[in-house]
Amino acid sequence: MKSDALRGHLDALLLAVLESGPQHGYAIIEALQERSGGALALPTGTVYPALRRLERAGHVAGTWSTVGGRERRTYQLTDAGRRMLADERSAWRDFTTTIGAVLGAPAPGRGVSPA
Repeated sequence: MKSDALRGHLDALLLAVLESGPQHGYAIIEALQERSGGALALPTGTVYPALRRLERAGHVAGTWSTVGGRERRTYQLTDAGRRMLADERSAWRDFTTTIGAVLGAPAPGRGVSPA
């Protein structure tokens, strides 16, 4: 998938993955890839800065824990993050409806005229 297509949607995607519960960064990356059927194989250099940005904005909360002797940062949605996700979903529905109306099949009797 083109990275330009994700511009403006990464935060919503991360929040949607965290909606199911707290996860550490690498698990978030794996969930994005799995839920997208492999289309979203995002590098850590894209995901971790976005998670830090969401944390600074108060949309996710991060905590450190030790798992198998390794330090991991686990992220979870905050109430503000849940509200942002709801707003993003609403905006996405509006966007896809509008774009679908334009890109969808031409109305009957309105085929493309030859140039």
